Amino acid sequence: MKSVVLAFIWCCLMAFETKAQNSSPAMPQIKYRGDNAELLVNGKPLLMTAGELGNSSASSTAYMDSIWLKLKKMHLNTLIAPVYWELMEPKEGAFNFMLVDYLIKSAREHQIKLVLLWFGTWKNSMSCYAPAWVKTDQKRFPRVQSSEGRSEEIITPFSENALKADCKAFAAFMRHLKQTDSQQHTVVMIQVENEIGMLPSARDHSKSADAAFGQAVPEKLIAYLNLHRDKLVPEIQTAWEGNGYKKAGSWEAVFGKSTATDEMFIAWYFASYANEVARAGKAVYPLPMYVNAALNAPGKQPGQYPSGGPLPHLIDVWKAAAPDIDLLSPDFYNPNFKYWNDRYTRPDNALLIPEHRFEEGVDAKAFYAIGHYKALGFSPFSIESGKKPETESLGKCYDIINQLSGEISKAKKQGLMEGMLLSKVVDTVKLEMGDYILTVAHDLTLGWSPKAKEATWPLTGGIIIALSKDEFYVGGTGLVVSFKPKNQSQRAGIQSVDEGTFVNGKWQARRRLNGDEDHQGRHLRIPTGEYGIQRIKLYNYE
Repeated sequence: MKSVVLAFIWCCLMAFETKAQNSSPAMPQIKYRGDNAELLVNGKPLLMTAGELGNSSASSTAYMDSIWLKLKKMHLNTLIAPVYWELMEPKEGAFNFMLVDYLIKSAREHQIKLVLLWFGTWKNSMSCYAPAWVKTDQKRFPRVQSSEGRSEEIITPFSENALKADCKAFAAFMRHLKQTDSQQHTVVMIQVENEIGMLPSARDHSKSADAAFGQAVPEKLIAYLNLHRDKLVPEIQTAWEGNGYKKAGSWEAVFGKSTATDEMFIAWYFASYANEVARAGKAVYPLPMYVNAALNAPGKQPGQYPSGGPLPHLIDVWKAAAPDIDLLSPDFYNPNFKYWNDRYTRPDNALLIPEHRFEEGVDAKAFYAIGHYKALGFSPFSIESGKKPETESLGKCYDIINQLSGEISKAKKQGLMEGMLLSKVVDTVKLEMGDYILTVAHDLTLGWSPKAKEATWPLTGGIIIALSKDEFYVGGTGLVVSFKPKNQSQRAGIQSVDEGTFVNGKWQARRRLNGDEDHQGRHLRIPTGEYGIQRIKLYNYE
């Protein structure tokens, strides 16, 4: 009888545990649907209207206390914040999670999600955030060496001791997140290391690195190249083809003797190291993880920029070496916004812009990144530096994106959304949506403003979502949209255009715009310097 009772109790406990597991909120994950992807948190899409803190801001709770209300005034739903290895593990094996706990507690109080940056072995190439017990023990944690044989402030990726220490610390950090946040999921994503790269040479020239460079290219990389032979990025395709698509041999035998080969080599070992760190963390608590890249400036050679990072011309090396890293993401401090986003947006790599210089025009770029590239999120750097958050243009942009987020999620799945980025250089774009051809122009093309005569125009942008074949939402700033039926025998008329807002996900029309506001039925307009959402219904006539 006693055994029957014990068995009954055991079954009840197992049933309770199973029920508890099934009722736990779903882990954050990046879900791909065809060419589109979404970040799901607790099973619901989160479109990140984010900002990244300055490097040192999260090291002081007193400093941070004054920032949270600023973030709310700018309509951020996500904060990207550093976690510092040196402060988390000041003595080997002794962990202090006070700063992490503060971020989580404060974020919850302000209904803001967190993306945490692991400033571990590398930050902006250098090992400046490694603990003192790592920095000062060069024998145990050796550095990279330049081509001149000089040690640099960069721990070599060939250091097994450094890798083990980083993995141990990162796993401890992820374990603490699991213990404190696995029910609420305040933390939705992790960045592994920060802007990894080799300076001032294209690769590490330490003894360990030189020995590895003379060995055969890893079979894992060769297998990836063979499997993706028709889809490789041009730079790797050209190097491999130039040496006869060899399937074995040293790095120079397979790819040729060049600084490009040096960079591919170090990229493999940087990526492998970062992947081991990510794997150690995911084994404990499998949040989505990404790495970010310091983009190379035009004309710079490997070693003149942080070489070997997750850059577009090395993306296949990183994908092969680091399968446990979910995203490779660009940090923007140079021009050519469209070019870099084109290269990072792939069926196996959704676009996330975790860091962009906080400057004029970031609002328009956020509209474009989310509307055109279906980005998972957008985030200017040093977000707390804004002086007047309540009037910040980025905040007005984020307010619109947050309102539209439910419609954006639906439109992404159906291919019914587009974004635009306009300037004096590219002042007009044409789109086909529903039964119409849309001409979207910069507001200053109308010539009504004195600013139209200036040498440069402010960047403007927006998002257009098709509700049906003849009805659209337009959200943004500085746009003029006109319409022509695809049936060229007819003309388009505006049946109605309403300015409004979304409240709890439901559209609420306010002003009916007519007369001067739609230029007597000619177009929809959101003037430069103004931000809004309009819903337009069209009709055709002979």
